[in-house]
Amino acid sequence: QVQLVESGGGLVQAGGSLRLSCAASGRTLRSYPMGWFRQAPGKEREFVGAINWSGGSTYSADSVKGRFAISRDNAKNTVYLPMNSLKPEDTAGYYCAARSRPYGDAWYFQLYDYDYWGQGTQVTVSS
Repeated sequence: QVQLVESGGGLVQAGGSLRLSCAASGRTLRSYPMGWFRQAPGKEREFVGAINWSGGSTYSADSVKGRFAISRDNAKNTVYLPMNSLKPEDTAGYYCAARSRPYGDAWYFQLYDYDYWGQGTQVTVSS
């Protein structure tokens, strides 16, 4: 079992920055691809970005490309989501997810691609 705990959310003005963290316990994340998703009120949870097991490759949704950059520190069992140039439309609960099933070179964009989820951290961007 893997437990994921997100932190770092909060209230920020448009144009500001936040860095979200996703800390794991129970098992190392070293071999797991990781993803970040977000869910705004009344909307479905959507893909934000993903990172491969080593941290050598990342993929970001078009809506955040150039502003958000996923990274990971496997020694600390933590994945990060630095967010810059925040916009009001980035307001959402942000969730990290881990894939423990076998994987290949593909990127994983769907909720069902992941096996473990955190409880989320709220990001609110004021205009």
